[in-house]
Amino acid sequence: MNAFEFVSIPRIVFGRGSFSRIGELALPFGKSAVVVTNADRDGKQGLQKKLAGLLDAAGIRHSTIWQTGEPTTAGVDKAVVIARAAEAGVLIALGGGSAIDAAKAISVLLTNGGEASDYMEVVGKGQKVTRVGVPVIAIPTTAGTGAEATRNAVIGLPEKEFKASIRSEHLLPRVALLDSELAAKVRPEITARCGMDALTQCIEAYTSKNAEPITDALALQGMMLAGRSLRRAFHHGADLNARDDMALAALFSGMALTNAGLGAVHGFAAPLGAKYPIPHGTVCAILLPHATEANIRAIQPGSDTHARYGQAGRVIGAQPALSDTAACEVLIETAHDLVSEFKIPGLASFGLNEQSIPELVALAQKSSSMRYNPVALSEKALAQIIRQAL
Repeated sequence: MNAFEFVSIPRIVFGRGSFSRIGELALPFGKSAVVVTNADRDGKQGLQKKLAGLLDAAGIRHSTIWQTGEPTTAGVDKAVVIARAAEAGVLIALGGGSAIDAAKAISVLLTNGGEASDYMEVVGKGQKVTRVGVPVIAIPTTAGTGAEATRNAVIGLPEKEFKASIRSEHLLPRVALLDSELAAKVRPEITARCGMDALTQCIEAYTSKNAEPITDALALQGMMLAGRSLRRAFHHGADLNARDDMALAALFSGMALTNAGLGAVHGFAAPLGAKYPIPHGTVCAILLPHATEANIRAIQPGSDTHARYGQAGRVIGAQPALSDTAACEVLIETAHDLVSEFKIPGLASFGLNEQSIPELVALAQKSSSMRYNPVALSEKALAQIIRQAL
């Protein structure tokens, strides 16, 4: 067996109603909190009001930074100034992956200094994060990115039309607080695209060149949970059993990807998300069937990678008796079926066309995720993935 390392967050708190424990969980980090959130801005669910009340009851003073859209370097740098002035002892990230990623970036910039672009891969200066950040408690309200368990923060650099990561073990949240009741009123379309992101991350981590035994176990379990509950969560949002499953699927996908890496879908996601107004989960959903098929067609039947795709197909399709070849086809078909069932639009609806393809392929090849794809896809194959997804 090859040598490997595995890193993870130190504490996970899971369970319905566990949101009410936030005061207890935050207090050991001090009596000053900054909430970074993109959740419930219209107040319909009362999450912000409830959070404020719980922090007040614990004697924790608090202020709020609203995260709008996906994080950008300018937005993160501005938020750092606010958090520093508030003398934040803990950052509480409430919302989707964008809020959690923003909080993690703010956390390390508070202690390491500089600007967000100083630490970004690919398009930034790539400086190392050397100091532990301000503690982060991550409370996801959607089940998708698994950002509550990852050691990177994805940030957009609009002037270079690219998204890249700040990456360090110091970005791992101190606590992940998962309460499926927070997702019960999430709209079906958001449930679908976030869930497809979690599913994609499990598949890509499991088939990654950097996969290892612990990530395999997490990714397979995440695929099983998403396979049985993603459709249910989409059609019956108040089903808390399905929401529990998807919360764990997203968590496991984050724990797996932060150690194993990802693949071609996420290799394209960075430039697509930076250049076009496409939510990250939507990109993953659109590309998953086409990238999966391209990889399967490019590998040798009987190889370890072929067997891994077969196992993914058996787990997601809940058909344990299938051969690897048959299960690979089930995996491709299931991905296509989910895109159709969830009415995920094609890339053309976001402004892409045939002329967009060469630049996207060139940018995707530079992405950190692409190096973990299980097979080296040619420019022609990469272009075909985008063409099929239009």
